Amino acid sequence: MAENYTDPSGNTAQFRAFVDSPEPAASASAPSRLPLIAGAAVAAAVVVVALIAWIALG
Repeated sequence: MAENYTDPSGNTAQFRAFVDSPEPAASASAPSRLPLIAGAAVAAAVVVVALIAWIALG
């Protein structure tokens, strides 16, 4: 290890700045997948009902 190595945990001001920094908003910018899942479930239900009706009336 180099002789001029500085321990990053040794600087209290930098640690406090890290702790007080706001969380990144990456999770808030991600779109919700709920409408996609709900739409797929509705489409699957329509296909199943149409298949049962086709078999019953055919």
